[in-house]
Amino acid sequence: MMPTKDQVRAEAGRLQGLFLEAGATAVDPDILQPADTLLDLYGEDIRARAYVTADPLQGEQMLRPDFTVPVVQMHMAAGQGAARYTYAGEVFRRQEVAEPGRANEYFQAGLEIFDAADPEEAEAEVFVRFASALAPLGLRAAMGDIGLLTAAISGLEASAPRKAALLRHAWRPQRFRALLDRYSGRVPVPPARAALLKRLAVEPAAEIMAATGPQIGLRAPEEIAARLARLAADAAEPPIPAAQVTLIDDLLAIRAAPVNALARLRDIAVDMPALDPALDRLERRLDVMRAHGVDLEALEFEASYGRTTMEYYDGFVFGFYAGGQPHLPPVASGGRYDALTRVLGQGREMPAVGGMIRPGLVLELATGGAA
Repeated sequence: MMPTKDQVRAEAGRLQGLFLEAGATAVDPDILQPADTLLDLYGEDIRARAYVTADPLQGEQMLRPDFTVPVVQMHMAAGQGAARYTYAGEVFRRQEVAEPGRANEYFQAGLEIFDAADPEEAEAEVFVRFASALAPLGLRAAMGDIGLLTAAISGLEASAPRKAALLRHAWRPQRFRALLDRYSGRVPVPPARAALLKRLAVEPAAEIMAATGPQIGLRAPEEIAARLARLAADAAEPPIPAAQVTLIDDLLAIRAAPVNALARLRDIAVDMPALDPALDRLERRLDVMRAHGVDLEALEFEASYGRTTMEYYDGFVFGFYAGGQPHLPPVASGGRYDALTRVLGQGREMPAVGGMIRPGLVLELATGGAA
């Protein structure tokens, strides 16, 4: 039998109570959130499923699709330092098709820690508290680190615009792969672009634009000319070395116990030293988790983990899953989001990490209702 809303609400309260015992302050962000700023901070999947409405006085508004972004906005607006918050309530996401465990309205209970003193300790604490709360369910735990891919991108022999494009699409695996293949010369330039580049090599951009006929669309001629100049500059760049692309492929393919994954990543870093700072943080995180009693051999480290979820995660990421039921969403998930605090803090940054649990799914699994 599926749990009732009252039962789910009670379970959310129980989970929140665990975080209150950890010293967190309870917060309850508004259900209706401003869409113009916050919507861009979510991943494509969430943006596509947000409930958005137009308010004649307030502008575009949306039903909150999660709690983390509103909590960060609240914290950074207050200009506070170290803090920890917990929440329990409903979030709202449109669903294109009916799937088990994927309702358009469901509860989340979570913990967010803002602490610059010891980021790895905060990461280990969040993971351990979630693991402890979910231990009776026997879930599979997975973890990764978005910071590894971003560090690898920063170390490529490529121009700043190319690196920026790859970083922007790090959370869109297909688009990222297409860009990497193009920048490395693995795939040919599309015929239409090749023809345009050939013309740009011998004709001024203004003449090409004039020859195409009247302008259609909202872009100003200066914007179009700037775009053509960027295309020409990109075409003149040498390809990213094949060896570096292979290293990124090797990195993203790693899926192993954390200690073994770290050893393989250290091997890659011999030829890609830009990885070293991120690997040092990963190594210390594993040491702290081990000190907290985490059985690292029971975990799985996936270097590509987290690339299709929230785009605001930029470091450590984790999730807990019901084994043998891949149709279900994660029972819990979270990660580090320092860059999000910088965006919402208008340049001021506070290291932060957190995550959420789905209390409805916890109850379903506990009673066998999600099988």
